[in-house]
Amino acid sequence: MSGGGVPAGPGPALSARGARIASGVPGLLDEGFALYVADPFDRERNPEGIVNLGTSENRLCFDLIEERVSVAACRLLCCFLISKRPGNNLAWRKSPIGLLTVLTAFTRMHVTLYNRYNSVISKGQLSMEGNSCCILQLQFGVTAVSHCWFLFFQGIRVRVLVLINPNNPLGDIYPAQLLKECLEFAHRHELHVIMDEIYMLSVYDDITFTSVLSLDSLPDPERTHFMWGFSKDFGMSGIRVGVLYTRNHEIQKAVNQLAVFHSCPGPVQHVLTQFLKDRDWLDNVFFPTNKKRLKEAQNLLVDGLADIGIPVLKSSGGLYVWADFRKFLKSQTFEAELELWQKLLDKKLLISPGKAFYCYEPGWFRLVFSDSLLLLLLENYPLYHTGIPQHP
Repeated sequence: MSGGGVPAGPGPALSARGARIASGVPGLLDEGFALYVADPFDRERNPEGIVNLGTSENRLCFDLIEERVSVAACRLLCCFLISKRPGNNLAWRKSPIGLLTVLTAFTRMHVTLYNRYNSVISKGQLSMEGNSCCILQLQFGVTAVSHCWFLFFQGIRVRVLVLINPNNPLGDIYPAQLLKECLEFAHRHELHVIMDEIYMLSVYDDITFTSVLSLDSLPDPERTHFMWGFSKDFGMSGIRVGVLYTRNHEIQKAVNQLAVFHSCPGPVQHVLTQFLKDRDWLDNVFFPTNKKRLKEAQNLLVDGLADIGIPVLKSSGGLYVWADFRKFLKSQTFEAELELWQKLLDKKLLISPGKAFYCYEPGWFRLVFSDSLLLLLLENYPLYHTGIPQHP
């Protein structure tokens, strides 16, 4: 050590909180995706690679999106690349179209635009410094309210209710009345509500989707917060841009402080603003085409699963189906579910086990259908050739 000092003894590189984060075990979805990244299927370069039906990504409309984004990028002004002026960072807030006009919210907006990179909350109960965040599923008649009561009776301090609509992984839609009941319940117990509507424009059945933004009034506007992003509805997973809508000025100020380090780059704002400007194209070309392709792909996968005796839960939104593999388990345990998941991976098929979504019953898997590669495989090969077992 220079300067003649005595070398310091070994010390922790991280704080206690940092050490807890760093020591976290990768989830099942992370493990499966890592294997896929190391050996991805490619029709020409790696035909024996892993087929990925586990990652929720919409690849059905890349042909439409690529053309629009390419045109917008070509028109990109130089000032967005070299300037850090505040005006550039507020492009969408000052734009006459407004980002959330696409999301049907028009007035009294307090919007924070941020980079969505790796902003992930898994399903289940999330501990927050002694409090609890209740993340809920509409599964098999178990309602959000009953699950919250369960946590209350356990003596767990619940502070936040997270509702995912359309649901992930079920693909179910919250009826308007149930949505209102959940908001009323949260209001009575002074809970914040985070509405995750990341799939709100990916509803492919003729069913009414009720966004929290479309309600005439909210029981507790100051505690109701909305989140959305481009990655699912517009098939732009690489853009990593999301939206937080809240009427709570204190939360907005706090999040704005964090957004300084996660802000949306000016060039990306410009490209997406140009993309959203053409409402005629969105309403008459992109949205109808996306809905049609999602429904066709969902039907193809559901029919393929039915051919080998695998039923699915009826779904109306999202990019996936919730499939019942229980009869293929050696025993009705999560150990048997993981064994089947690994067997499918060995057969070069990646899907998502129910355990990763805190499903209370083993044997359920999420399969993503929104990939043109899947359509090619199912149209040319029986489904069991991709690794899914036939009748035992």
